[in-house]
Amino acid sequence: MKKVLSIILCLAFTLTVCFALASCGNKAKYQIGICQFVTHQALDAATKGFKDAVIAELGAENVYFDEKNAGEDVSACTTIAQSFVSKRYDLIMANATPSLQAAAAATTKIPILGTSITEYGVALSIENFNGTTGYNVSGTSDLAPLTEQAQMIIDLFPSAQKIGLFYCSAEANSKYQVDVVKAYLEKNGKTATLYTFSDSNDISVVFKKAAADSDVIYVPTDNKAASSGELINTLSQDTKTPVFAGEEGICKSCGTYTLSISYYNIGYKTGLMAAQILKDGADITKMPIAYDESPVRKFNADNLAFFGLTAPEGYVSVK
Repeated sequence: MKKVLSIILCLAFTLTVCFALASCGNKAKYQIGICQFVTHQALDAATKGFKDAVIAELGAENVYFDEKNAGEDVSACTTIAQSFVSKRYDLIMANATPSLQAAAAATTKIPILGTSITEYGVALSIENFNGTTGYNVSGTSDLAPLTEQAQMIIDLFPSAQKIGLFYCSAEANSKYQVDVVKAYLEKNGKTATLYTFSDSNDISVVFKKAAADSDVIYVPTDNKAASSGELINTLSQDTKTPVFAGEEGICKSCGTYTLSISYYNIGYKTGLMAAQILKDGADITKMPIAYDESPVRKFNADNLAFFGLTAPEGYVSVK
C-alpha cells in the first residue's frame, strides 16, 4: 500500500508540475497561433524559420506558440483560425494559402502574417494588388522568378518541345504560376499544356496522361504535389518523364532541377516582421509583402543519374 500511495503521489505531483508549466506558457507576454496547412519539407522549414526569428528577437521565455497542423484539410484551417481568434492571441502566423485565407476570414483585428504564399493578390482576391494589403494581413512570398524558371526548362531540356504543367486545381497560386510559365514557353515556341488533379486520388491518372503527352513536366510550388512527392517520383521514373520543380522540396522528392527560394529564410523574415509588430508596434497595414531575393539553382543528384542528365556549372545539390 505504501508503494501504491507513493506512486499515486508521484503521479499527482508530475501532473501538477505539467499543468503549472502549461499555465506559465500560456501567460507568456506574446501569444502566437501558428496554422500550417500540411506537413512537408518546405512548410516545415518556413515554420522553423519563423519560430527561430521570433525567439531570437523576443526571447523564448516571452513567447507562447500554439502550433497547429491542418493536415491538408481546408475546413480544419477554419476551425484552427477561429480558435486562435477566440483565445485572443496577439498574432497569427498562417503557413500556406488555405491557412491565410482562413485566418483572414476569421478576424480583421488580430495581425496575420502569411508565409509560403505565392501571390497575395490572388490568395486574397485583391484586384490590382500593389504589394500592401492595407488591412491586418502581410507576410512573405515563396515566389521564385517564374520566367527564369521557364527559361531554365528551355535551356536544360533543349530538345523538349512539349511541356506539361502539372498542378492541383484547388490551389489558386499554382494556377497563377503555371499561367505565367505557360505564356513564356509558348512565346518561345514551345507547346505548354495544363494538367490538373483535384486530390491525391487522381494524381496517378493525370500524371500518366501528362507524361504520355509531354517531354518534360513542370510542377509549381503546389502543396498537394509537395505532399505527394514520393508518388510523383515513382510515376516520373516509371514513365521516364523528368520533372522540373518550382521549389527545392519538390525537387528533392521528385524533381531534376529547380530555381528555388529558401523556405527557412522566408519563414525567418516573417518572424522578424512579427517581432516588429509585437515589440516595436509596427503597423501591419503598411507592411509590404517581403521576398527571398536570392533564389538558388539546384539539382537532384539521384534523379539526374536516373535520367542521364548532368549538373550544370553553378548549380548546387538539394539536401
